[in-house]
Amino acid sequence: MRIRFERKPLLARTQAHAAVIPLCAILCAAWANVQAQTAPAAQASSAESNTTAQLAPVLVQGNYNNAIGTSDAASQGSVTAKLIESRPTLRPAEVLEFIPGLIVTQHSGDGKANQYFLRGFNLDHGTDFATFVAGMPVNMPTHAHGQGYSDLNWLIPELVSRIDYKKGPYYADEGDFASAGAAHISLFDSLPRGLFSLTAGQNGYGRALVANTSAVADGKLLYALELAHNDGPWDNPEKFHRFNGVLRYSFGGEDNRSAITAMAYSAGWNSTDQIPLRAVTSGQIGRFGAIDPTDGGQTQRFSLSYETQRRLSDGVFKINAYAIQSRLDLYSNFTFFQEHPIDLDPTQIDGDQFNQSERRNVFGLATSRSWNMQLAGRDSVTTVGLQLRHDRLSPVGLYSTVARQRVATTQESRVRETGVGLYAENATQITPWLRGVAGLRSDYYDFDVNSSIAANTGKRSATITSPKLSLIFGPWSKTEYFVNYGYGFHSNDARGATAGTDPVNPLVRSKGGEIGVRTEIIPGLQSSLALWQLRLGSELVFVGDAGTTEPNRASKRYGIEFNNHYIAQPWLFFDADVAVSRARFTEPDAADPTVGNHIPGSIDTVVSLGATVSDYGPWFGQFQVRYFGPRPLIEDNSQRSKATTLAYMRLGYKINTNLKLALDVFNLFDRKASDIDYYYASRLKGEPAEGVNDIHFHPVEPRSVRLTLMANF
Repeated sequence: MRIRFERKPLLARTQAHAAVIPLCAILCAAWANVQAQTAPAAQASSAESNTTAQLAPVLVQGNYNNAIGTSDAASQGSVTAKLIESRPTLRPAEVLEFIPGLIVTQHSGDGKANQYFLRGFNLDHGTDFATFVAGMPVNMPTHAHGQGYSDLNWLIPELVSRIDYKKGPYYADEGDFASAGAAHISLFDSLPRGLFSLTAGQNGYGRALVANTSAVADGKLLYALELAHNDGPWDNPEKFHRFNGVLRYSFGGEDNRSAITAMAYSAGWNSTDQIPLRAVTSGQIGRFGAIDPTDGGQTQRFSLSYETQRRLSDGVFKINAYAIQSRLDLYSNFTFFQEHPIDLDPTQIDGDQFNQSERRNVFGLATSRSWNMQLAGRDSVTTVGLQLRHDRLSPVGLYSTVARQRVATTQESRVRETGVGLYAENATQITPWLRGVAGLRSDYYDFDVNSSIAANTGKRSATITSPKLSLIFGPWSKTEYFVNYGYGFHSNDARGATAGTDPVNPLVRSKGGEIGVRTEIIPGLQSSLALWQLRLGSELVFVGDAGTTEPNRASKRYGIEFNNHYIAQPWLFFDADVAVSRARFTEPDAADPTVGNHIPGSIDTVVSLGATVSDYGPWFGQFQVRYFGPRPLIEDNSQRSKATTLAYMRLGYKINTNLKLALDVFNLFDRKASDIDYYYASRLKGEPAEGVNDIHFHPVEPRSVRLTLMANF
């Protein structure tokens, strides 16, 4: 069955289901009673913020912390604040483009989650790539717009201290949505100095940010306030407005650190969504025009989280607890007049616009305990972890609208979804030249849906177990080698899992492997090479005319990644990353066996080249080129997108120790390309009732300039 969030009776609603947070609280309290004291740990895993093993300190001089001995796979690493500060970003979510091979685009307004591409995936708005900020999950299951929806528009890049990234299903502490990879974004506990930033740019762009740290009691309070506005290059001004606030209180020493973080975000916008190519070539609209100027949305997000880490005499204890409240109203029209052709029947609803809406509360907790020990005389670290998440949607629905006014309800559901993950992992230095990491993860999901469509009301539960194994050889001559293999999964929409007719599998298996090498044999150069493969039991594919994802056939991907980070001078860094992949369905389409096996939207080639100048006298700057190649738009590959190449540039000057000026230029060479392309049928006024198959594209923004004044106080 293909799950389509169309304006037909298809999906569902829920009733309450109690979370199991008290069980976790009892377990965490028991662990927290262990006496804390600093102790050496075995060298067994990657960056401290996301792993349980304790590593020897690594001197970080460049943009990435990918030194020998810091990771369990060639494709794993960390991005430092130095690079994040240096590179300009058109949108907040573009901080994820610091992850080699990952592309961030947009096919709608700036308040909507971005489009992500990685390892041959069109990840839509985040499906199969897990993202976390300050320990809180960003991906939203059973989302109104698409499974795994990841909205990062509330992120303030200046507060990001590092990004720890992983690719592939090889890590026991990564669960749902992490088959292609995961990113953990950490925030600063405090800023060395206060920051006031004011940005002005073309097309009505303006942004103001103030952030500082104050001593409060025995800790530090970081606060930040951001205001932004943008009209964009669109014929229908975007009128995007954003309010963002952060309070983060941290306390304790290095061996016993805790932080409490409160965040608030609100935004509204008009959307210029993807448009049909024929409307532009005929002159009906311009390249930056819209068919339905009433598309747009409003969103809000509020969160409160607590995180702590304790170094104990025999290991590390961590806990993170969070509560998130969010809401979204998204108004879209991708088929225009195909379902409601007003020129054929004036009594029909005026056009195909629909409203995807949800009100969500999320409660969660993640905790782990690691023990440093000797295993058969070898240094070893064993970790046990528990992760809990409970989502309550009241309601999540799909409605027919005219100019953002609801005129009919397609479906409305109340959903209670609970996920519990338990994992264990052991990392052992088997020999001086061989380290092994073996893990086992088990996940349980419970779905409870109460739908306006009676046949789709129901309950369902599912479990899945995922083994993991990594072997790390070396180092020899400043070079180490990796072999990784593991099982993972992604969840499907709860409303599809409880559908009365032909329900989908709630949890879909993935399995992947990787071999790689990382070397520092050339002074100043960190290079890594990874060959990988990934299989999915069911592909989640974006459906342009429905505006969401639907389960599809099983798939296979494989590829190669080559990443290089070079410190040419203390003030000059170079980055060069190349990723090539191939993605195919591995079984015929049940409805039409003649349909091809290409996966729509899967990018074959991604290239990123960058140069960063830091503290060259009063000057600083960055130049970045990214290329993402052509991709199939339909299964038989008869329709393909063109490649997109974009360049960003920053030129900065330090006026004095407290004042800096930066000029950012986006789409430096003013390329006329697409952020995203789809191929499906839509109908413009006067066209046949069945519509016309066509490429629908969202153009990249033309060259634009922004000037930022940054003052420290």
